[in-house]
Amino acid sequence: MKRITYYLAASAAALTILCSSCKENYSVGEKVGNLIEFTQKGVIWDSWEGRMNMTQTGMNTSGEPFSFSFDNDRSDDAHQQQLIELMKQAQVEGWKIKVRYHEVWGAKNVFCNRGETDYFIDSVEVLDRDFAKPLKNLGNQAQGRVVDTIYVVIDKTELLKNK
Repeated sequence: MKRITYYLAASAAALTILCSSCKENYSVGEKVGNLIEFTQKGVIWDSWEGRMNMTQTGMNTSGEPFSFSFDNDRSDDAHQQQLIELMKQAQVEGWKIKVRYHEVWGAKNVFCNRGETDYFIDSVEVLDRDFAKPLKNLGNQAQGRVVDTIYVVIDKTELLKNK
């Protein structure tokens, strides 16, 4: 019986330490890029989830996209709904955006009831509405347009055979 009491006390102490060391704002930051995915999904709790390709000086960077969520526990639903509508339009239009986020740590989102990730969007700012439209008419000057991209592979052995 003493052993069970000891294990219960140790478990309660560990749980108290774990829950008291959880942080709501483990990290805070900004990311710039364009949306590649923005969907509402969930099995038990529906949440808005997104992924964004980061950009650097106008070019896409390599690496994993930034995955984020909109916090289901936010109290300002009207503001959050405005941000969600802005994100939907940014994805459709291909806008370059800057998101401000905070990351939670510990048991603050252990059941994923707030969102699938631990990165929650606080604000969204549109940086460039023409990011996906680099070629446009400037005054009366005729401009070209991108129709398709072609990749050419040159095989040196084929070139040598033809000589």
